[in-house]
Amino acid sequence: MELFIFFLCFPIFIFFFIFPKNSSSEFGFKSYPLVGSLPGLVKNRHRFLDWTVETLSRCPTQTATFRRPGKLQFVMTANPANVEYMLKTRFDSFPKGERFISILEDFLGRGIFNSDGEMWLKQRKTASSEFSTKSLRDFVMNNVTVEINTRLVPVLKEAATTGKLIDLQDILERFAFDNICKLAFNVDTACLGDDGADGVSFMRAFETATEIISKRFQSVVSYSWKIKKKLNIGSERVLRESIATVHKFADEIVRQRIDQGRSSTSDDEKEDLLSRFISDEEMNSPEMLRDIVISFMLAGRDTTSSALSWFFWLLSTHPEVEHKILQELNSIRERTGKRTGEVYGFEDLKLMTYLHAALTESLRLYPPVPVDTKSCAEDNVLPDGTIVGKDWGISYNAFVMGRMESIWGKDCDRFDPERWIDETTGGFRSESPYKFPAFHAGPRTCLGKEMAYIQMKSIVAAVLERFVVEIPGKKERPEILLSVTLRIRGGLFASVQERS
Repeated sequence: MELFIFFLCFPIFIFFFIFPKNSSSEFGFKSYPLVGSLPGLVKNRHRFLDWTVETLSRCPTQTATFRRPGKLQFVMTANPANVEYMLKTRFDSFPKGERFISILEDFLGRGIFNSDGEMWLKQRKTASSEFSTKSLRDFVMNNVTVEINTRLVPVLKEAATTGKLIDLQDILERFAFDNICKLAFNVDTACLGDDGADGVSFMRAFETATEIISKRFQSVVSYSWKIKKKLNIGSERVLRESIATVHKFADEIVRQRIDQGRSSTSDDEKEDLLSRFISDEEMNSPEMLRDIVISFMLAGRDTTSSALSWFFWLLSTHPEVEHKILQELNSIRERTGKRTGEVYGFEDLKLMTYLHAALTESLRLYPPVPVDTKSCAEDNVLPDGTIVGKDWGISYNAFVMGRMESIWGKDCDRFDPERWIDETTGGFRSESPYKFPAFHAGPRTCLGKEMAYIQMKSIVAAVLERFVVEIPGKKERPEILLSVTLRIRGGLFASVQERS
């Protein structure tokens, strides 16, 4: 539909490609009369992130305005001062906004990641208090341990025995999906097992929904997806069917858990997130509970699997980093007296400084959420002098920020975990979240940051100690698939051998 509309205007586009509108756009997104910066988007949509790296790195302030037909424009920045201004200093001036919310509302409703104002604040307060509890952390730790030992390790052992290539990205996504469903619902979807047909169909519908809904953000003509939705055709029809599958599964779980809660007074049944939200009278309508849980499933499944997929690819091209991780794990076992293969506990994970640094460095270069978009509620001037009008769109680009020489130095493109190690103490050195916004920043800082590191460290330690993972033919960066998160197009195929 949008390509049809575009080619109707093809002669006009050709004319303005030849005669661009000159201004400060020579340093940012090229702009043309009538059509603004749309020709550049059409030309570079297949390599959107690389295009934004090239564009923003040329800008003196790492900020550029994307011109759209009409009065409402769009600003993109990779400037840490602007990021802090948006996410902290003037937090209330930069909400998600109705455009962003409307694009995701079919899928996420008004859950915590798709709401503003009081709706968001109530959910944030409830979630914040629950995420800080030791019982929830222990619940996560136990689930990860069980999933690794009963699902992940056996799958990798089988691959080592048969010698077949495996899609590591797919395995990590299945693992993360099982884990977040256990955390959110206390339900075992068994996507990584042999008995999880229902769970796999649910996960595939969830995956399809996230991929299609992300394309709404990339539409050249913003209303094209709305037309397809109205007519119930094409990708919007597939999206509607996928969302119906996801919502049906989630609704059934919510109803069952509400009924269980009415018939039980045991605190042991209130460890998962759903049970905790049910106990909050302001949050426990069936629709709200479904929206909240689906939002957490999206965050828990897509982010950790994305981070780990890119991490294992980076390890395959940097064997010296893998060697140092193994040295650290051996040292921890010697200090704690744990045998090889024995499960690491929470206190053991805290000792993994170099692994923590390596994972963080991977997140710097390949953040699971590469671009975060907001709306401007009132006229503003960013710290770098960029004007942002009321109702304009604005985003910070974490993918670009990881590649800015002005932020990280001349070696910004290099995978170097040592940049996160304090040379004096040998401990982990944190950076400002406005310089490294992989976990967002300000009032909306990711609540699951600690849990994400628990999962990632546990998985990496278990895999590297037991297996040698090789990714053939992947010395060059795999092609990026820009979905809701940063994925690898076509998967990440690897061979696995048991480590002697």
